[in-house]
Amino acid sequence: MEFDTLVQARRSVRGYLKDPVPRDLIADILSVASRAPSSMNTQPWHVHVLTGEPLEEVRRRNTEEMAAGKPVAREIVTHGEYEGVHRHRQVQIAKQLFSAMGIAREDKERRQDWVMRGFRQFDAPVSLVLTYDRDLDPGAIVHFDLGALCYGICLAAWDRGLGTVINGQGIMRSNIVREVARIPDDEVILTCIAMGYPDQRFAANEVRSLREGVPDFARFVGFSD
Repeated sequence: MEFDTLVQARRSVRGYLKDPVPRDLIADILSVASRAPSSMNTQPWHVHVLTGEPLEEVRRRNTEEMAAGKPVAREIVTHGEYEGVHRHRQVQIAKQLFSAMGIAREDKERRQDWVMRGFRQFDAPVSLVLTYDRDLDPGAIVHFDLGALCYGICLAAWDRGLGTVINGQGIMRSNIVREVARIPDDEVILTCIAMGYPDQRFAANEVRSLREGVPDFARFVGFSD
């Protein structure tokens, strides 16, 4: 796929077929994504790929503890609730998704089910847990590096017929993910990516989030025009 077409066509996928994803295909995607730039070529990333029973255990325990109201246990510093324009954009995509799925504002049961789908990593057959070396904290630069890897994974997967969604909800209970996936203590869990073959019947998969125009987020300094 041409690069511009690939970038414009990619969407976050929140409904998946149960079909397993071949290990070799995932390895191919990771090989391509590993060409992502990193600070001074440090390549600080690790990827733990879960499927089958380990993923089901993470899903089940993550969902149970979040539903029970236990405190979030992520390993990175988070910003808390979004406010202002960021909150507006968050609400905007939620409205798009709920509209596509036919979830009414007053339908608390289906809205809650949607939230829990996130904690279940949208029932995808594969979860890629992205971590980095703990001795690189504080992690502003390393987070940037893993962001590049993460986007590369999403693009390479889409180019090969797979869908993804970057899914911070899936590692809200990082202690559970670490235990089940046997992630070493000297790595920090940053986020995860749900991956699988898109379910074309799942209405939310057709939703394209809105984007600000270039004049809204970019300044050009020193240009003659």
